[in-house]
Amino acid sequence: MFLDYSSPGHPDKPERLILIKKELERIGDYGFTETEIANVQDLLLAHDEAHVKKIKSGQFFDPDTPALENIYEVAIAAVGAAIKSSSLALGGEYAFSLTRPPGHHATRQSAGGFCYFNNIAVAAKKLSQNNTRVAILDVDVHHGNGIEDIVMGDKNIVFCSLHQAPLYPGTGLNSKENCHNFPLPALTTFQRYQYHLENGLEIINNFKPDVLGISLGFDTYKHDPLAQFSFEVGDYKKLGTTIRQINRPTFFVLEGGYSEDIGLCASEFFTPFL
Repeated sequence: MFLDYSSPGHPDKPERLILIKKELERIGDYGFTETEIANVQDLLLAHDEAHVKKIKSGQFFDPDTPALENIYEVAIAAVGAAIKSSSLALGGEYAFSLTRPPGHHATRQSAGGFCYFNNIAVAAKKLSQNNTRVAILDVDVHHGNGIEDIVMGDKNIVFCSLHQAPLYPGTGLNSKENCHNFPLPALTTFQRYQYHLENGLEIINNFKPDVLGISLGFDTYKHDPLAQFSFEVGDYKKLGTTIRQINRPTFFVLEGGYSEDIGLCASEFFTPFL
């Protein structure tokens, strides 16, 4: 399903998933399971009813987030995969939602930035309804404006985002309430990034979450065509190692990453979790 849609010239290509899956199969004995489909009640935890209807009907226009045939069915499957991953994490497993479209730019009321529904935010809101404490760490190079819009003020969720600024979508310059932002300039290396990552992880540790969700983008890579960070392939192993030290039930939801080396970046990142 996640390989069955595309738009000519669009950076979010099906090959992204193929490259990641190939590399994960190379480095470890991962178990793969089918996704589950999110229902409307799940979507409404994070999105307005009008937005859900708009995506379902295809009556919207965004050149970056086009109204493709069957995109609603694919998007709710991606949300369902994020929910299932969060449930598996609470059960003691590391779980990665290897899906597209991404989600962290989708706000309560709008699609954007290749995102139709906010996969990780729906999963987090679903957990928080039961007073589960959820931390979301967004390591995509773009600010997770949609996550911030949806979880702002939720006492059971803390959100930390490290991202390039200035860059799309132009948000995330300041922190407020339970949302903590770390805007960083172009050409940021992992060495500089790690200092701010440690600060974000300290916030998360102090929150004492029951589960940690990683909004996982690989567009911090130096050859990514949509951003200007300077991560090397090997830096993703360092990133994974640093995150693993939180030692909390953890799930991962794929966001961006558009270079031909996305599979190598992913395999490095997940090596510490084997």
